[in-house]
Amino acid sequence: MSGRPAAVALRGVTKRFGAVLAVDDVDLEVEAGAVHAVVGENGAGKSTLMSMLYGLHRPDSGTVLRGGREVELTSPLDAIGHGLGMVHQHFKLFEPLTVAENVVYRAEPVRRGVLDRRAAVRRVEELSARFGLAVDPDARVGSLPLGVRQRVEILKALHREAQVLVLDEPTAVLTPGEVDSLFAVLRSMADAGTAVVIVTHKVQEVLALSDRVTVLRDGRVSGRYETAATDAAELVRAMIGRGLAPTANPRDGVRGAEVLTVRDLRLGASASGPGLRDVCLTVAAGEVVGVAGVSGNGQRELVETLVGLRRQDAGTVVLRGSALDGLDVRRRRERGVAYVPEDRPGTGSAATLTVAHNLALGHHRRAPLARRGWLSPRAVRSAAADAVRRLRIRTAGVDAPLASLSGGNAQKVVMARELLHDADLLVVEQPTQGVDVGAGEEIHRLLLERRAAGGAVLLVSYEISELQALSDRVLVMRDGAVTAELAAADASEDALGRAMSA
Repeated sequence: MSGRPAAVALRGVTKRFGAVLAVDDVDLEVEAGAVHAVVGENGAGKSTLMSMLYGLHRPDSGTVLRGGREVELTSPLDAIGHGLGMVHQHFKLFEPLTVAENVVYRAEPVRRGVLDRRAAVRRVEELSARFGLAVDPDARVGSLPLGVRQRVEILKALHREAQVLVLDEPTAVLTPGEVDSLFAVLRSMADAGTAVVIVTHKVQEVLALSDRVTVLRDGRVSGRYETAATDAAELVRAMIGRGLAPTANPRDGVRGAEVLTVRDLRLGASASGPGLRDVCLTVAAGEVVGVAGVSGNGQRELVETLVGLRRQDAGTVVLRGSALDGLDVRRRRERGVAYVPEDRPGTGSAATLTVAHNLALGHHRRAPLARRGWLSPRAVRSAAADAVRRLRIRTAGVDAPLASLSGGNAQKVVMARELLHDADLLVVEQPTQGVDVGAGEEIHRLLLERRAAGGAVLLVSYEISELQALSDRVLVMRDGAVTAELAAADASEDALGRAMSA
């Protein structure tokens, strides 16, 4: 400890959900004027711990102290009243409202007893300019891509001038330049006396930004560190109980035949994005093609058009010589297109179904899960048990509802479903977003196994390091067009950053 006062502390907090002990006798102390990182695998207790700090859950035992005094936080409004703010990984926004209305909600500037909309817009413009988080104050949140929605969440907390700011996976959908900008913001806030807590899976970000680190494993503290006195290997061992085996594309073998061919793909612009402008690309057997770009530059439109969620205005999509134009999602999956969406909770899963049934979705009409047109419960449960084991999904069992899993483990279910079934083409967005380093290692390994077996992978990621590690080629998208193509050897962070912002 540096001797700075504790802005907030948790003492001996424990939380159970039925038979599951989520947090077990944890102490956490966060200093004013410091950045404190909380890290751990999915299901380690990080989100539950932060939920108790923000009044979303009440501890079964233990206390919360604010400025050295015990406080009882029965709701987020209590937490906000005590000077705490939180930026959630899964956004808490009103989609029909504008950015400005979301930012000032429950802290509105008023004039003559009603919301002063001009003042709200000015406030957003002021914060956006000050912290480099550009958004349109008048845009409807429901029309915004995920990366921009996250900026709105950050602006909400900044508007309330919280003395303690908790951020859950704050860089999940940011580009390297945006990450640097955010880190500068958080460091300046800490330097001004704010206590900043970041919850993240990204060890390099912990080392780059934080002053102190608390590591959780299985609901208990497995390590406390001064950041300057530790390294990535030590943090990973504390998180998962072992070291990591780095995974990288060997870029060996001969490029196979083209699996996906996209020619002159066009899609009209809308409030939610720039559309597509004459996009051309190919993905061959035994190849991983990465797609880089600032969020909101057409990646989502490209992916949704390829998998059948949108119908293009012009151009064609060909899979192994057969046009997919006009086919819906189901028919494209039957032809051999697998898809891992960025919005896995909303688009990729069904929270009320069991883990086993989520793992079977889209594959339930054919072998090995179906026999003679009938779903085999035994085959479904066996395949699910294998997936749970391979991706280390923490669950009470394959018959547990997906809603009972932590967010990261629910994401692993979607990843496992698409990765562990053969398909000619795998389209995957942000494969390691929201999952821990151990699961990320396994996901990378499975993607490269797919490549080695002759599969074609189109990988959309905001993580430059991920694109560099996995891709044979990297395409850069800007304003709905492919504006650059780089061979893996040329795809440095600097080169990609220039192409993304040119």
